[in-house]
Amino acid sequence: MIHPQPPSAQGPRGAYAKTAARRREIVEVATGLFAREGYRSVTMLQVANACGVSRTGLLHHFPTKESLLEEVLHAREETDAHRLDHLDRSRIDAVTALADLVALIEHNTTIPAIINLYAVLSAEAADPTHPAHAYFVERYAGYSRALTADFERARADGTLAAGVDPARFAVELIALMDGLQVQWLLDPRIDMVGMVRERIQSALTVPLPRA
Repeated sequence: MIHPQPPSAQGPRGAYAKTAARRREIVEVATGLFAREGYRSVTMLQVANACGVSRTGLLHHFPTKESLLEEVLHAREETDAHRLDHLDRSRIDAVTALADLVALIEHNTTIPAIINLYAVLSAEAADPTHPAHAYFVERYAGYSRALTADFERARADGTLAAGVDPARFAVELIALMDGLQVQWLLDPRIDMVGMVRERIQSALTVPLPRA
């Protein structure tokens, strides 16, 4: 009786798995380099050397540095989606959604390299010619829309404090979170999670639960 080869054996499936693993390795290495040195300061040759592959080998997986950056950002978005964005926020009450946001910030304190990556790239991407400019414009717009919707639902539920404007508060909260992230990177003693929790709580009329 002939048994099929296991997935790890050489062949189409084994080759695919090997290629996927190599791509993940490259993305992880590039993530660290972009976080430490910024996108524009890092060269593809530097990434290749750090991965132990030739520049030609790197270009086989990622033909341009822009395509590599796109995959780095996509990988991080997928990770966050597994923790928070997979939830249909419209199906949970606003206070629970906001508690989930605090929980995500708390989780992010365990991955400072990723916080640093976004701090560095978002600053670089203020330049309209940066390849991640459109990504960060939409990222901030998306966060603003989602938080505005949360606070509007809180107002409809009667849990939003009087005088709080959902859209303005959403923008202020994003600015607070970003500013605290930079300060926390410089001084981890700063209670980033506690300060964000307190600011959200100030806009609510009910206690903010711990997710």
